[in-house]
Amino acid sequence: ADTLAAHLARLGHRLPGVNADHHTATSFADAWARHSGATPTLHERERLYRLGTLTPQEPLPEGRSRVAGEQDREQLMLWHREFITAIGGTPAADSSSWADTRIAQERVTLWETPDGTPASMAGVTPMVAGQVRVAPVYTPAHLRGRGYAGAATVEVSRAALAAGAAEVLLFADLANPTSNGLYQRIGYRPVTDFAVYDFSCAGPEIR
Repeated sequence: ADTLAAHLARLGHRLPGVNADHHTATSFADAWARHSGATPTLHERERLYRLGTLTPQEPLPEGRSRVAGEQDREQLMLWHREFITAIGGTPAADSSSWADTRIAQERVTLWETPDGTPASMAGVTPMVAGQVRVAPVYTPAHLRGRGYAGAATVEVSRAALAAGAAEVLLFADLANPTSNGLYQRIGYRPVTDFAVYDFSCAGPEIR
């Protein structure tokens, strides 16, 4: 970490932050502060989970799962913006491309109520080296606590396994005990903790 930080500082790079396992991220943040003068701020602590035995929750909420389609485009755009805001990010000006890509690749599963109203979504990343990561998982605030997110996550995880994924992974914010408890109940097991640091604007200018 110290060697990399020193090298990047000599090159004049300005870094926005670092995201890695807790030990690596903390070591690099400390080294970057020494070499660049930037101030690291802990933005988030996450836990990486790997799916063991998928265990659907009981009882399931009323409704059913389905893959998001063109008719859900506006809903996905809205929920993606709300999700980014909820995790402290800045929503992209154009959320349409995010929705279009996931609809075209069938990478978002919805849980809908019996009357056909979408209640929650769970997405997946493209498969790389046999691994798929579940993200994002989002339920609007007024629909939480009813099991919709868990049901959507089970279904998108099941689909990933059926598509040939050898490992299904996800990250959960350690500040949210509800989501951490949910993922463990449906079969996800902790792997390691991650840390996300933001760096202040101080530091060498980009050359």
